[in-house]
Amino acid sequence: MARLVENPDLAFRLARAIISDIALYNQEKVRQGIKNDNIFELLTDELEEGREHFHSRVSPELSDRDHLYDRAIVDVMIKQAGKIESPIW
Repeated sequence: MARLVENPDLAFRLARAIISDIALYNQEKVRQGIKNDNIFELLTDELEEGREHFHSRVSPELSDRDHLYDRAIVDVMIKQAGKIESPIW
């Protein structure tokens, strides 16, 4: 079995890669979710599957691993969607 990631920087990089893949394969859902301010509802299954994969690769001793994953969602998916017309900005 592969070693679990224990370094926060590497864990964040992994989270960003996972979220990038989710955004890439669900571009229309991301667009609609930002436009209609319901991105988390539209991508619930995908984001939860990504979180499970992240948890399977990152040590549970890394105290802020959920925060790293959530921050990656904002950095990769939300911030990059700033050009999409939306009532939230």
